[in-house]
Amino acid sequence: MSSTFGKFLTLTTFGESHGPAVGVILDGCPPGITISHEIVQRDLDRRRPGQSAVTTSRQEPDRVEILSGVFEGLTTGASIALLVRSVDARSQDYAKLKDLFRPGHADFTYTAKYGLRDYRGSGRSSGRETVGRVAAGAIARVILEGVGTRVRGYTSQVGAIVAESRDLDYAEENPVRCPDREKAPLMERAILEAREAGDSLGGVVEILATGVPPGLGDPVMDKLDASLAWGLMSIGAVKGFEIGDGFASAARRGSEMNDRMTPEGFASNHAGGILGGISTGQPIVARIAVKPPSSIAISQKTVDAKGKERDFAIEGRHDPCLCPRVVPVAEAMVCLTLADALMRQCAIEPWRLKVTREPA
Repeated sequence: MSSTFGKFLTLTTFGESHGPAVGVILDGCPPGITISHEIVQRDLDRRRPGQSAVTTSRQEPDRVEILSGVFEGLTTGASIALLVRSVDARSQDYAKLKDLFRPGHADFTYTAKYGLRDYRGSGRSSGRETVGRVAAGAIARVILEGVGTRVRGYTSQVGAIVAESRDLDYAEENPVRCPDREKAPLMERAILEAREAGDSLGGVVEILATGVPPGLGDPVMDKLDASLAWGLMSIGAVKGFEIGDGFASAARRGSEMNDRMTPEGFASNHAGGILGGISTGQPIVARIAVKPPSSIAISQKTVDAKGKERDFAIEGRHDPCLCPRVVPVAEAMVCLTLADALMRQCAIEPWRLKVTREPA
């Protein structure tokens, strides 16, 4: 089972939804980077369940333990092990589903591939796996800050409601993480109405990376946008990826799509900050389509492991919309992708990497 991402800066996540703990091994981190529990915890707190009425009511404090690779507040160059223990798992909620293939879940495919599956909260295919990504992404974020790169994500769409403005500070002030002051309440209401109806909603998460140095990414097979697609599409429930103008570019002419260069720089950014698989220095703008959560309270039909048709309803605690909690996960994967590309570029240009030895 593949659980590793990256080439130079690599992470390997471990753990299941209802296991004793989840976590990550981050390898290849340069020595001398200032890291603390607080730095990692800050991003984990943004991902954790139970934050508001629009997320699952599961109560996990998600307190990180740094087991190795950090000494006296600085990375040592050794593998960094980060652990988060689970304290509020209720495996009994899934006992009735252990022989059923739930629609929209990985139950059938895991069984087809491995011959068995962990039915407790979806096991390895649960969104709880992303704890390790976010913890490792917090460290990658510090690496990027050393070169002036900032990564921010937000919910740009829930159902048919689309954000039209971008107040990024406001995105962290509302439970939906929407940057539009007018649309955020509408999104929140739509999510709560879906939950009340026993249903769920999908949406779109947009990620903006500013201050990205030009020259990151390799042409052909290891294009930076291809690596971003790999990282973001590896997040559970993500069903689509686009960068820059994305699919809208299919309806445009070259004269409309080309980003003209001027003595002051690029006049536009339809390409989303990447040309030929290499960063241009423009802001990188990517979007992911997040499907509605498959765990809904509405009665559904399915089949069991013997192929017999069954009626069932999913009980337990589930997110009615994943976008608010996917935001920090998406940020983490973009941070990890860009930090990996930065370290790869440092093999050619060692001066690219700036190590922060003092707390920010």
